[in-house]
Amino acid sequence: MSEVGPAVTPVVATGRRKTATAVVKLTPGSGNLVVNGRELSEYFPVVSWRAHAVAPLEAVDALRSFDVVATIRGGGLSGQAGAFRHAVARALIHYNPQWRSALKPLGFLTRDPRMKERKKSGQPGARKRFQFSKR
Repeated sequence: MSEVGPAVTPVVATGRRKTATAVVKLTPGSGNLVVNGRELSEYFPVVSWRAHAVAPLEAVDALRSFDVVATIRGGGLSGQAGAFRHAVARALIHYNPQWRSALKPLGFLTRDPRMKERKKSGQPGARKRFQFSKR
C-alpha cells in the first residue's frame, strides 16, 4: 500500500457582481483555471475579462500556485468575470489571511453594489419619461 500525502481540502468561496454568482474551489496546484467545465481563456474570450478575473491571483503573485474550479451562473460575461474575481479574492483570504492587506486596497474584497435599476410604471424605462406636451 503506497502512502499518499495529506488530503488537501479546497477552499470554497462565493462572489457576486450584478446578477452573476460564482462559486470557486481553490486548491494548491499548477495554475489550471476552469470555469463551468471550460478553460478560462475559452470561457472569457475577451482579454480584458480574463485580466479582470485573474487580477487577485496576480496581486498576490499566486497565478501559477493554485488550481481554480468555478461554477458561474446568471448575468452576462462581464458580470461573471467580476463575480469570479470577487470569489477568488475571498478564497485567497481564507487560504492565507496575510494577503488581505494586499487585496483590500485594490478593491477585490468589496462587492460591487451597482445593479440595474427597475423600470417604473407609467414610463418607458427606469429613468426615461414619455414626451411632455404642453398643449
